Amino acid sequence: QEQPVESGGGLVQVGGSLRLSCATSGRAFSAMGHYAVGWFRQAPGKEREFVALVSWSGGTINYADSVKGRFTISRDNAKNTVYLQMNSLKPEDSAVYYCVAMVNWGTSYERDYWGQGTQVTVTS
Repeated sequence: QEQPVESGGGLVQVGGSLRLSCATSGRAFSAMGHYAVGWFRQAPGKEREFVALVSWSGGTINYADSVKGRFTISRDNAKNTVYLQMNSLKPEDSAVYYCVAMVNWGTSYERDYWGQGTQVTVTS
């Protein structure tokens, strides 16, 4: 099963920054063609929620209202990597962050490939 690999999580103080990475390397992902990549997060006892998304070209970028102005999503297709720069972190940003590669995004043929997640903990 193809799976993106997240990295970059950790422990950070309130107001600090972290950069998460989502790697989609390998023959399987190369064969998928173009795909959007999203970041979601899930805190204990809460449902998984959308954080940010970037299309293959980077021409479409969406953010959850709760992270607008603080988080920046970007991608480097040459490196098969999507980044989530998180600034001005708050305790409520603490969660497991998941990356998802979305092939045929927005169509009835969409297939999603989820990573294992990376923990982000923001301490006060």
